[in-house]
Amino acid sequence: MKKTQTGFTLIELAIVLVIIGLLLGGVLKGQELINSAKAKNIASDFKNTQILIYGYQDKFKAIPGDDANVARHVTGGVAATTPAGTLNNAQINGAWDSVTNTDESFLFWQHVRLAGLSTGPTNLADPAYLPRNADSGRMGVQSIAGFNTINNMTGSYVVCSENIAGRLVRQIDINLDDGDTAGGSLQAIVAGNPAPVITANIVDGTPYTVCMSF
Repeated sequence: MKKTQTGFTLIELAIVLVIIGLLLGGVLKGQELINSAKAKNIASDFKNTQILIYGYQDKFKAIPGDDANVARHVTGGVAATTPAGTLNNAQINGAWDSVTNTDESFLFWQHVRLAGLSTGPTNLADPAYLPRNADSGRMGVQSIAGFNTINNMTGSYVVCSENIAGRLVRQIDINLDDGDTAGGSLQAIVAGNPAPVITANIVDGTPYTVCMSF
């Protein structure tokens, strides 16, 4: 008895390959859209932090975090006690990534939230109190005075955001600055290095800390 062989025809194989190509294209395009949205979100964080400072200053004639009269300006506001003797010096003292809840840079977020300029927890003990970027990295702000991580930055304040994938760093720099991640007002630092190194050699999958001065 004669057996008949069954299998895919060339047309069927071609159709399968086309479908696979469309699926892969859709996945890659979707990932590209996700990355673009993340980059725009993080870029907005940098721009919005500036608005928070100037909005609070315009409203209360003081700098958030540095406001000695915050308890009078907003209900529940806590005045910073560290670094000692720095209140009302028109600076946001303390490191941008401080975890000391008496530092000006730490209390910055409570002040702007209680003032209605930003959303988020105002309870200093809340696990979600410290703001995170779209890549789940910590972000924060401090004065340029006392910021020694990048020495060639100018301005009054610096905003930093960590754990940003290299593929996003380039987009953010082009969006906000000059596209040079080793110069200008926005620069990238190699993350996890004991002595942070500014770099122009951005690798897509490597996490970086990005700082912008203004």
